[in-house]
Amino acid sequence: MDFELPTTLTERLTELDDFIQREIVPLQEQDDNQRFFDHRREWARTDFEAGGTPRPEWEELLGEMKRRADRAGWLRYGLPKEVGGSDGSNFDMAVIREHLAHKGLGLHNDLQNESSVVGNFPVAHMLLGFGSPEQLAEYMEPMLAGQKRIGFGLTEPDHGSDATWMETTAVRDGDDWIINGKKRFNSGMHSATEDVVFARTSGEDGAARGITAFFVPVDAPGFSVDFHWWTLNMPTDHAEVTLRDVRVPNSAIFGEEGGGLAVAQTFVHENRIRQAASGVGAAQYCIDRSVEYARERVTFGQPLATRQAIQWPLVELHTEAELVRGLVRKTAWELDRVPHMQISDKVSMCNYRANRLVCDAADRAMQVHGGLGYSRHTPFEHIYRHHRRYRITEGAEEVQIRKVAAYLFRFAGPDKAGR
Repeated sequence: MDFELPTTLTERLTELDDFIQREIVPLQEQDDNQRFFDHRREWARTDFEAGGTPRPEWEELLGEMKRRADRAGWLRYGLPKEVGGSDGSNFDMAVIREHLAHKGLGLHNDLQNESSVVGNFPVAHMLLGFGSPEQLAEYMEPMLAGQKRIGFGLTEPDHGSDATWMETTAVRDGDDWIINGKKRFNSGMHSATEDVVFARTSGEDGAARGITAFFVPVDAPGFSVDFHWWTLNMPTDHAEVTLRDVRVPNSAIFGEEGGGLAVAQTFVHENRIRQAASGVGAAQYCIDRSVEYARERVTFGQPLATRQAIQWPLVELHTEAELVRGLVRKTAWELDRVPHMQISDKVSMCNYRANRLVCDAADRAMQVHGGLGYSRHTPFEHIYRHHRRYRITEGAEEVQIRKVAAYLFRFAGPDKAGR
């Protein structure tokens, strides 16, 4: 078995680095844009008076980065050629996302905003898999060009991972649907033009069938963005949303009526494996920076690197990074060859182990760097605060572990007992 990266991919990485150095680094360095990435980053990015949402100038900088990346052919790399992409595979994207995160914080790849020169577009994959021709025409290009933004409304005040128990409902009224309910941590709502809202349209509580996804304009009567939740890492784009008798046409259904969970699964699968790859890259960055600092920092007449108390935790993390990297790349390779649900347990393995790894690596980097590590003048607290959310969002790690157990004990998956 050949474990070398394909030559075409390594050449792509070199081209990508050249683009970043030529186009993105100078943009980050001009007009005091560095304030968004140094110790001032959280304050520079956040409009605290506007509910803790991103400042317009921060989002405009991200927008300019994306425009440059799109012109250079990088932003849509992982999308099909039919929508301007390069047919980048899951394996390609895993390697690229790890590579970019390994570079550390920067305009090239700011994961707090899911913003990168090589974009991650789960909604685009949802559209390609489930959107009608009319929805593709209405949303795809405007979304990729930054003219529209589509939120994602699955979680509710009383229901997170137990989405099949959601209380938001949609009831038929002639050719329309009337939606009532609440959503929590509804992402993207500070600038969204539409929201993908999941609501029960049939079936019993707890049933997978009977949940339907709808495209809902945010300016629809009865649609209310109540406030934004302030999070460990700011700014926030996670809103509390209320829907009171919101009327949408039957054409607003996204995917199959009653089959909305398949739409949601596409979203989380696209995100989970790439989050895992990013976690490995960010973890390796923390490890490498800690090793470098330990070699330079002298205490009691000797470099920190000579202390076993410094060496051994970093060795454990370095080993874990190597193991998780291999699992992520193997799983991404398999995703290019088999249906997602066939190896959903492997995706869960990658996700929860990578998310733990990067949190542990950032925490250890703070410890190795001492007081500087605790300060905002080093990036480790930011990395920790960002990646800590992924141990909860889009399936808490306990849910990921439960998925692996269900496949392992044949309660679910392709080898389910009794099939």
